[in-house]
Amino acid sequence: MITTVLAGEPAAVLNVTGPELLADAASVAATIERSLDRQDVGVTGHWLLHELLRRSMVYDDLVNALQSPNSLTRAGAARICGAARLTDSLVWLGDLLEDPNPGVREAAVRGLAQHGGRRAVEVLVGSGDRVRPHRLAIALAKAASDFDIEALMRQPVSEHAAVATVMACGLRHDVLRISPLLGIAHDRRWPMQVRQAACKALAMIGDRSAADGLARLAESDPDTTLRKIAHKAHRRLLRRAVARPK
Repeated sequence: MITTVLAGEPAAVLNVTGPELLADAASVAATIERSLDRQDVGVTGHWLLHELLRRSMVYDDLVNALQSPNSLTRAGAARICGAARLTDSLVWLGDLLEDPNPGVREAAVRGLAQHGGRRAVEVLVGSGDRVRPHRLAIALAKAASDFDIEALMRQPVSEHAAVATVMACGLRHDVLRISPLLGIAHDRRWPMQVRQAACKALAMIGDRSAADGLARLAESDPDTTLRKIAHKAHRRLLRRAVARPK
């Protein structure tokens, strides 16, 4: 049905209720995500999906379910609202980052990552230490645009967010960020955790252009731990560069 609507059948209606969608939230979210991630689906496609949900009388059910007393319902709603990129859900998804149930908190992080966009990124980086750096990096790698990443690297809101942002560059294999990452790794004004994360991100990207910079860091940085991390990152980078297809 979603594919039909995106193909230009604006009068279609879903023959399911909100509770029925929530009962199979993982599959519903996966279907929506696949449909919206197609290259030929733009802003119009998102609008058509939102109108389908409203016309089918399930839009409000999905958003309201984010406040359900049932943790499974809250988690399912977070998955679907995030995949469908329902703007009305963003505030509630942010609130769910403080949910007492770990499954709901994880669903909220995932939902924000799938939703993407500036506001979702702001909610994620504003979460403080409620989201572990590695998990936040994974979310930012999906949610943030190149412009968002550049802004976060230039003016991170916290050390926690800075670590996650540079790791997100590695997860995205972002070769355009090699120079800034090398700058962070070498700049002693940055917190040590951020410099270490930059080394690891460069290893994940695996581009030879960063090899000399990492090698110099491994040889000459005053901090013993950073030298070890840079040395390990340098070796990993070279292995990835060799294994990469020509």
